[in-house]
Formats: sequence, C-alpha cells, structure tokens
Amino acid sequence: MSTIHFQKWQGAGNDFIIIDNLMKPFVSLKPEQIRLLCDRHFGIGADGLMLVCPSKEFDFEMIYFNSDGNPAEMCGNGGRCITAMASQMGLFSKKTTFLTTDGPHEAIVVREDWIRLHMVDVDQIKLVTIPAFQPSATDKACFLNTGVPHLVVFVEDLESIDIESAGRMLRYHEQFAPAGTNVNFCKINDNVLHVRTYERGVEGETLACGTGNVASAISAEWTFNGGFSTYDCNTLGGPLKVSCKQLESGHFTDVWLEGPAVKVFEGDIVV
Repeated sequence: MSTIHFQKWQGAGNDFIIIDNLMKPFVSLKPEQIRLLCDRHFGIGADGLMLVCPSKEFDFEMIYFNSDGNPAEMCGNGGRCITAMASQMGLFSKKTTFLTTDGPHEAIVVREDWIRLHMVDVDQIKLVTIPAFQPSATDKACFLNTGVPHLVVFVEDLESIDIESAGRMLRYHEQFAPAGTNVNFCKINDNVLHVRTYERGVEGETLACGTGNVASAISAEWTFNGGFSTYDCNTLGGPLKVSCKQLESGHFTDVWLEGPAVKVFEGDIVV
C-alpha cells in the first residue's frame, strides 16, 4: 500500500481527481484502484481521474481514466481542470500546449477559474436513426467524435426524459458497438443549448460533459445551419461556451470549449 497526494477539481460540476505524476517514482494505478478512488461512498468520489505526466515536447501530458477504471482518449472539462492545476503548479503561465491520447491541445487561462481549451477538428458527422425512447422523441440523431464518440439527440422537452434509462439504452445500442457512445440530449433555442449527458465510462448522467457540449454545439450548427460561431450551453452543473467555425465542406475547425475550472480540495489517500 502507498499514500498518494491528490487534488479534487470540478468544471461545471464535472469532477475529477488529479495526481501530480511528474516526479519519480511515478504513480501507477490498477483499474480497481481507480474505481475505488472515484467511488463516491468508499473513495474520494469523481467522474474521472487524471495524471499530470512529463512530456518531452509539450508542457505536460494528460492521462485520463473514466471512473470505471478504463482509459479514455479525451475529456473536455477534465482538460480544462488539469490546465488550471498545471498553471498553479508553475508549468506555464497563461498559455500552454499539452498532450493527450487524441493529440496536442492548446489551452488559455482566461482567469484563474475560467479556462479555454482548443478541441480537435471534426470532419465527419453522421445522421443516424435511433430507436424511439419516448413517444414524442425524434428518431434522428447526430453521431460524431469530438475526442471521444458522442450521439446528440435533439428534443423539445428535456425535463420529461428519463436520462438514465434512455441514455443507457442508446449508449449500448448495437450500431455503436463494440466501443459504445456517450449520449447527449439537447434542447436548442437559436444559439442557446440545454444539454444533459449520459457518459460512457461513468455509466450514468454527469452534471456536465465538455466533449458532449462541443458535440451538441457542432451538431446544432450542422443540422440547423444557424450561422452561429458561438453557442452558450446550459448544463446541470453550470454554463459552458463552445465556439467553432464551419467550412463549406461541413468540416468544423477552430473549435474551443470554455468554462469554469475550480479546485475543491486536496489531500492524501492510501491505496
């Protein structure tokens, strides 16, 4: 057994355990240890866990794990939170480029508790048919990858949806096998979105999902061709903002996610 120092951060209620892994001996965690640390009853409690790791080419590398103990390619709110922590650690001042599994990301510290994160370009969006999850629901949805796969379903009445039930059914649907998908339910009013997300790897609804709100904004622009460069996203955990540029080919570039990143507490735990 060993003692690990950690920090707990949240971005719009999406919460993370972050561990400084810059110095040897490096922290190495098994999936069952990550699950325990993320457990809200027996551990610290979080939607995911991240390691701040050294990088030869960039300021640092972000290694991300979902709360089920499995690695994931990217987490938007996690990327913003780890940026804020790395800035406080002195790894950079106002701007940084760090590495994740889906490639390098630029980030900007707008203020101590507000971070802008450059996301991957999106050049493929599929209109897919999904099984109806309630009588009034559409059977059309957008499927795209914003660092991780996301399904975006546009709805008129967001409050009437059983997010857990509908999200679980769509997350495991055979057309997204074997990896599955994250599922976003989105109500749109011009450039204002209300988004609720069932997250793969958490296996439940989270208060916010950065890559999911990016997927929702891009899907809204692609589907309704509103001509908006910025979307204000309302989540259960607070506001996020997504900006993007759609080229004539339907390719989305210059994609940015911004929002709060707040340190909750830090401490030591034995694993």
